[in-house]
Amino acid sequence: MPRNSTSTLTLYLLAYNSFQAIGWTLSLICIFSNLLATASINASYASAANLICFLQCAAFLEVIHGAIGIVPSGFLLPLMQWGGRTHFVLAILRKLDELQELPSVFITFLAWSMGEIIRYSHYTFGCLGNCPSWMTYLRYTAFIVLYPLGVGPGEIWIMYQALPIIKKKNLYADSFSGLPFSYYDFLKVVLIIYPFLWLKLYLHMFKQRRSKLYKRRDKKRA
Repeated sequence: MPRNSTSTLTLYLLAYNSFQAIGWTLSLICIFSNLLATASINASYASAANLICFLQCAAFLEVIHGAIGIVPSGFLLPLMQWGGRTHFVLAILRKLDELQELPSVFITFLAWSMGEIIRYSHYTFGCLGNCPSWMTYLRYTAFIVLYPLGVGPGEIWIMYQALPIIKKKNLYADSFSGLPFSYYDFLKVVLIIYPFLWLKLYLHMFKQRRSKLYKRRDKKRA
């Protein structure tokens, strides 16, 4: 690839990752500002949902990045993560007011925001060609706690609580009218397979952790 093209791609990725890092930092500030102002976690959705939904939709660019090869991640794992989170915030949480003040929303948004601040900051430093070792360690260590926190008591628990509401409202009945199953049935299947898909992503992160951290240690020893 020509040097000018490489420089342009680096600048683009620097701008994108910086944008996401700043956006998720703002979402975390909104969550904590609301917490301090109200002494309650119930309004976490109201304080940060619009921004988080926007950032999550914008993250589809990462699927494109992997598909066209400007980053080495491929497209499948980014698509799985993007699809799961986007479905969660737009199709479920944004649609059902009954869920928006649950403590699990605070847990989910907190885990997402902290994880994405670390991830995108790491990518930003990488684009600059000077990523501190502590940032690399944080990137491949914080996920061990943040990923299960956001998925278990966060996403999965909220989707489970959404089931009776979805069944009562017959949500998305028009969209599923030509199919032999309802959205309620679809979400039950999603809940069954979600932990297995998430585990694939989680184990992939552990493989990356071994690759990034232990190879770095070996180089230092050498």
